[in-house]
Amino acid sequence: MKQSLSIWLDAARPKTLPLALVSILTGSVLAYSTHQASILITILAFITATLLQILSNLANDYGDALKGTDNAKRLGPVRAVQSGTVTPESMKKAIVINLVMTIVSGLTLVLYALDNLHNILLFLGLGVLAMVAAIAYTVGNKAYGYVGLGDISVFIFFGLLGVMGTFFLHTGTITPALILPAVGCGLMAVAVLNVNNMRDIENDQQCGKKTIAVRLGCRKAKHYHVLLLSGAFLAFTLYLVRQPVSIWLTLPFLLSAMFVYKHGKLVWLARQPMHIAPMMPMIVKCSLITNLLFAGVVIAQTLVS
Repeated sequence: MKQSLSIWLDAARPKTLPLALVSILTGSVLAYSTHQASILITILAFITATLLQILSNLANDYGDALKGTDNAKRLGPVRAVQSGTVTPESMKKAIVINLVMTIVSGLTLVLYALDNLHNILLFLGLGVLAMVAAIAYTVGNKAYGYVGLGDISVFIFFGLLGVMGTFFLHTGTITPALILPAVGCGLMAVAVLNVNNMRDIENDQQCGKKTIAVRLGCRKAKHYHVLLLSGAFLAFTLYLVRQPVSIWLTLPFLLSAMFVYKHGKLVWLARQPMHIAPMMPMIVKCSLITNLLFAGVVIAQTLVS
């Protein structure tokens, strides 16, 4: 029983879950800055986002294994279906179960947060799109992750929709100022995906998975990575310094620059994909720290305003 639970926990990839949570955190903190945040909405959004991320991870495990992309040459962690510890049939059942749980959680969130039929239908539609995107990334004959569209999807769902959608669930409104933190969140999430793709660049190329990293090549993918990190940091910083409070309150956020710079430098100096493999935990940590510091500064600005 314990061994079976451990297998499924590994398949869910708990280390990736912060990626789903940071956009919810950012959107909720921004709602708090308008004095309209709801703890229950935040909790329900966290649960729904976590289930969506697990759905994506399970579908990715299943899809890449069937396509032969997850193989012995791959540098990342061994996946459940690839290793044989979980059969494709069992993984499909797990995906269906997770899908049902995601639908229940998402419905609960939307129906609790919204009372306007138009908005309810809009968010239900976005929820369906999110579930389709989670599965279609690697599953099916036209998996969009295999043609280099994964970065766009991650930017939209982990950035724009994650932050702005969460804010709307809290407040019922959207403001132009949300664009900057939403872009920051999205670019940081894409940076996580880019490290993953740079690590797997050789194997993906051989398997016909044309990620952005494969299309750019290793050197240009590093340039792309620096742009993602720089853009994310700049977007967050611009939002903070534009607030009508003392600029000194922004200083704690600048601590994130040390982590981002250290990670970016290591990626830049990496000579082979195998040297990038250990950097996955580092970029996830960078994303988490950056978003936590941003959230902390927003809370501080709100308290003194």
